[in-house]
Amino acid sequence: MSVRQPDPSLPHPEGAESKISQGEELGRLKNCPASLEAALQRWGAIAPKAPCLTITHAGAKQPYTLTYGKLWSRSMKVAYYILHKLGTKQEPIVRPGDRVALVYPNNDPVAFLVAFYGCLLAEVVPVPIEVPLSKKDAGSQQIGFLLGSCGVAVALTSDACHKGLPKSLSGDIVQFKGWPKLLWVVTESKHLSKPPREWYPLIKDANNDTAYIEYKTCKDGSVLGVTVTRMAMLTHCQTLTHTCGYSEAETLVNVLDFKKDVGLWHGVLTSVLNMLHTVSVPYALMKVNPLSWVQKVCQYKAKVVCVKSRDLHWALIAHRDQGDINLSSLRMLLVADGANPWSISSCDAFLNVFQSLGLRSEVICPCASSPEALTVAVRRPSDSSSKPVGRGVLSMMGLSHGAIRVDTGEKLSVLTLQDVGTPMPGALMCVVKLEGVPQLCKTDEIGEICVSSIATGTSYYGLTGMSKNTFEVWPVSSTGVLVSECVFVRSGLLGFVGPGGAIFVAGKMDGLMQVGGRRHNGDDIVATALAVEPMKFVYRGRIAVFSITVLHDERIVVVAEQRPDSTEEESFQWMSRVLQAIDSIHQVGVYCLALVPSNTLPKTPLGGIHLSETKQLFQDGALHPCNVLMCPHSCVTNLPKPRQKQPEVGPASVMVGNLVAGKRMAQASGRDLSQEDNDQFLFLPEVLQWRAQTTPDHILYTLINSRGAVGSSLTCLQLHKRAEKIAALLFERGQLREGDHVALVYPPGLDLIAAFYGCLYSGCIPITVRPPHPQNISTTLPTVKMIVEVSRSGCIMTTQAISKLLRSKEASAVVDLRSWPPVLDTDDLPKRRTPLLYKPCDPESLAYLDFSVSTTGMLAGVKMSHSATSALCRSIKLQCELYPSREVAVCLDPYCGLGFVIWCLCSVYAGHQSILIPPAELEVNPALWLLSVSQFKVRDTFCSYSVMELCTKTLGTLTNSLKARGLDLSRVRTCVVVAEERPRISLTQSFSKLFKDVGLHPRAVSTSFGCRVNLAVCLQGTSGPDPTTVYVDMRALRHDRVRLVEKGSPHSLPLMESGKILPGVRIIIANPETKGPIGDSHLGEIWVHSSQNASGYFSVFGEENVRIDHFSSRLSFGDTQTVWARTGYLGFLRRTELTDASGERHDALYVVGALDEAMELRGMQYHPIDIETSIIRTHKSITECAVFTWTKLLVVVVELDGSEQEALDLVPMVTNVVLEEHYLIVGVVVVVDTGVIPINSRGEKQRMHLRDGFLADQLDPIYVAYNM
Repeated sequence: MSVRQPDPSLPHPEGAESKISQGEELGRLKNCPASLEAALQRWGAIAPKAPCLTITHAGAKQPYTLTYGKLWSRSMKVAYYILHKLGTKQEPIVRPGDRVALVYPNNDPVAFLVAFYGCLLAEVVPVPIEVPLSKKDAGSQQIGFLLGSCGVAVALTSDACHKGLPKSLSGDIVQFKGWPKLLWVVTESKHLSKPPREWYPLIKDANNDTAYIEYKTCKDGSVLGVTVTRMAMLTHCQTLTHTCGYSEAETLVNVLDFKKDVGLWHGVLTSVLNMLHTVSVPYALMKVNPLSWVQKVCQYKAKVVCVKSRDLHWALIAHRDQGDINLSSLRMLLVADGANPWSISSCDAFLNVFQSLGLRSEVICPCASSPEALTVAVRRPSDSSSKPVGRGVLSMMGLSHGAIRVDTGEKLSVLTLQDVGTPMPGALMCVVKLEGVPQLCKTDEIGEICVSSIATGTSYYGLTGMSKNTFEVWPVSSTGVLVSECVFVRSGLLGFVGPGGAIFVAGKMDGLMQVGGRRHNGDDIVATALAVEPMKFVYRGRIAVFSITVLHDERIVVVAEQRPDSTEEESFQWMSRVLQAIDSIHQVGVYCLALVPSNTLPKTPLGGIHLSETKQLFQDGALHPCNVLMCPHSCVTNLPKPRQKQPEVGPASVMVGNLVAGKRMAQASGRDLSQEDNDQFLFLPEVLQWRAQTTPDHILYTLINSRGAVGSSLTCLQLHKRAEKIAALLFERGQLREGDHVALVYPPGLDLIAAFYGCLYSGCIPITVRPPHPQNISTTLPTVKMIVEVSRSGCIMTTQAISKLLRSKEASAVVDLRSWPPVLDTDDLPKRRTPLLYKPCDPESLAYLDFSVSTTGMLAGVKMSHSATSALCRSIKLQCELYPSREVAVCLDPYCGLGFVIWCLCSVYAGHQSILIPPAELEVNPALWLLSVSQFKVRDTFCSYSVMELCTKTLGTLTNSLKARGLDLSRVRTCVVVAEERPRISLTQSFSKLFKDVGLHPRAVSTSFGCRVNLAVCLQGTSGPDPTTVYVDMRALRHDRVRLVEKGSPHSLPLMESGKILPGVRIIIANPETKGPIGDSHLGEIWVHSSQNASGYFSVFGEENVRIDHFSSRLSFGDTQTVWARTGYLGFLRRTELTDASGERHDALYVVGALDEAMELRGMQYHPIDIETSIIRTHKSITECAVFTWTKLLVVVVELDGSEQEALDLVPMVTNVVLEEHYLIVGVVVVVDTGVIPINSRGEKQRMHLRDGFLADQLDPIYVAYNM
């Protein structure tokens, strides 16, 4: 990766070292109870009728008020019940000190208050949590983890809540995912018996036992429990009483969540200590009437109200000049999220409107708090309005570098902060550096605020290591000296101490994103995004901002809910504006901007966005956005530098260098073809005639039908006679003569074989052509026409059915009927045989033409001479030990390459019986091939990757039923995949694993390797060592180097040997540019010298500049005499420690990929299959994938097997994985339906056909994403 160099001109902190700040002294409060339980006991006794808590429900006519007397008596009931009525006297379920869960909805503070104080009286530790609404609630699993780690076995809840919990069919509450088994207890008074008169709770003074556990959700979604002791709880209430000036019987309106944080501390704890009257405004009521809290302040003449800035915002929107509003009773408007960067604008706007309705400016008191440090700071409600409110206008650029730089408020790229007051009474406070040891910051540096006080949390329950890091901080100076004897707690808040000791908070540690060496606050970016016409476009202001790590740096992701009525055009405009705004204000690029339909982001219990769950959905590819904009080009600036190609070292120097280093040159050969291997017949027609005479009834070919039965078979004599009749047909009806070309358009079967030998008997040159597909004539017929034309065929031989198809109405719409050469159908052959069979006189004369379409879309026909054909058959016969008593099952396409040779030629040459299974039949009966192999007790079988993949996908779950049907593969000695590509290890391994249960030996599966210049270079055969697998470094491979690594190493790529080099074949690895020989284990082009090489191209269509020297190349140095054929494939040879059958050390050939397919990007060589493998692995709905380049952009086409709403999930996942694993930026992601990527008969992707379809706009994509 490219490394960033520090820039001295950028802002950096320059001030003096900061000091520890101190809050005012916490004096003893007059007549203060010694614990919260003691306070409750006091008010229950002396003021039982005093109102404690009033709640108004959204639908209720009258509010309900709980008095202190009722709170005391009901809490006593709860305490007695949980200690004495759960379990037995000898074995109580709950003992003092145990933890219990409090599960109460947000609209029932009364039941919560009773249960909470019941727990305190029973000396049981309450753990308030959210009500689980379904088994799949956002973050519910993590809550379960917290309960489990706290050892919670009992959950207290209300009647209404208990009724609403999801139940199983038996009526029991369902087991929530990740939760421990709980006993649910309803705490309504009517369900509990009165405690006996003599029973009384033990009221102690506050001590260091745990009072309660407050849950906290971390950045990664994990939930921790912060333990607060009884002493800390009481002291915290005392500091709040002191700071907020609470006095007995005052009224407090609480809009916040009473289960945690500021809502709990003020509305449940401090209120009872001071006998306040709390008026609770539930979230449900706020949704119906956002102004309800303002009305409650007026109604009850409340002195204090606890709100969040969003409550101010919604009240403003709902306010319509109501005349009866008067806020002059308020002494303090406590803004709980005053530390949020956007709270200041809500406070200002609220004051602006409500100042005329009695609201005084000094009443607005922002505060800062955190679950660990509790209340960090509160702005005090001053009596005079003369004291100015603290404000800071700071440069965003400076903040991102950790430096405080005052700026002017006119710019957009500034952050305006309000102070949150001074430290709490009795507390010390300091600001420490964000990373490394807790060293004090400089005065102009942003750091984490730490607090030392009795009134803080003490640990994360059960997590000693994490607790030590957060709750036991010892700040040091720049010289490393301790600056205080006191232990500090990290607050998780970012900030600094401003002039006059006022504290400013600029964000949270959890919201920080470190991008490109700068720190950005997620909340600031949300504020910027919302500033771009929020009301028009974003649904209810619901935006989530988080970062994901891609390629060793954090990348910013923005997710927003769009309004239901927004159009595609509006979406795109808003997205473009947001990108520009964030770029200009924060000088940072957004990696991904995603829009989702309204109400689809996971919610927190109070309706906010559950950030970690949203991030998890995004990373899992399960967010289902309806619009995505990726900007990797502008964001990803740490890519490795493009490779600069160095001048090549000359071939002579390479060779000398290898010799000096003691390395052998990379060359290898199969065993020699000795003279006795040269059978008496050189020509295949002669072999067939000899077999027809000596073993007329020996079966050569058996064709299996789709039901698995023998459809038809051919003996030596039957094949000979049919071939004679076809030769007669060619002479008589076709008027063809020796050397004329004949296209054989047959389905895979015996007719094709007979027609081929008929051509040889007549001296004609056969060309096998795959017939057009009746259901897909428009795309398959042009290929037939092209091969017939390019091969200069004088006639077409076929079946009656295909002959009719060629003349059909559908066919004539694609190809003009008059343009076809004469068509002969061979269903009814002449009775007479040809008088004289053709006998070739020259071994180098042409036997047949082999036409195939390469993966790059090139149609190439190669010339196979009689001698090359016989040499090839002889070589395979020796390697596979084929002789007449053997049976071989073949499930291949018989139209080109080694597939054709094994289907049509080998049986005649070697005399073994070929059991032929047409691959198309597997679409009807997927188990046909394997059942045939089992039924005929076959030891050797050949298949293609398409066949293997079909079996793996469709039969994977059916191995047991196949076993029951008698499938037994234990006799299989060799199962060879015939291929012209790098072995697909994952597929062969999956296949071996799946069918191991039915007896398949994993060592039986291997691959072959052939190409245009030599149809079979390697084939495993029966003897010799098993194919070996090596692991190479993929990054080195991109630089054309081979670096062997251990299995499991990062960036390792497994390569399997492509079978064993065939007898009579010599291989050398050469540099494709300089044509010089290359050393062992070095990457180069595979060159072949063999008598079975094809003798040249007959014609090449679609590639005019094809190399003339493909078939006749010479090395530029070393052995310059031998003539080699260039395969066009990159690979390397490696001498292994294994021994060949000949006793020599075994040379393994590893094929890396075709030169034609390789893509040069950023100066490096990439093989499409490597990128595609990464992409297919990234999401379960991607079934297939293909990549190609277009104007220097990498285009990825993925097939989606899933609902269309998943389509856009794939775009970020594809972009991420290609960046992470290949250091490439994807330019275009095209999501298409399954089956769109064209695949040839060998199971290879036709990437160039796909590219043409993409450029011609013919793919009918589900979605196309252009990464900006």
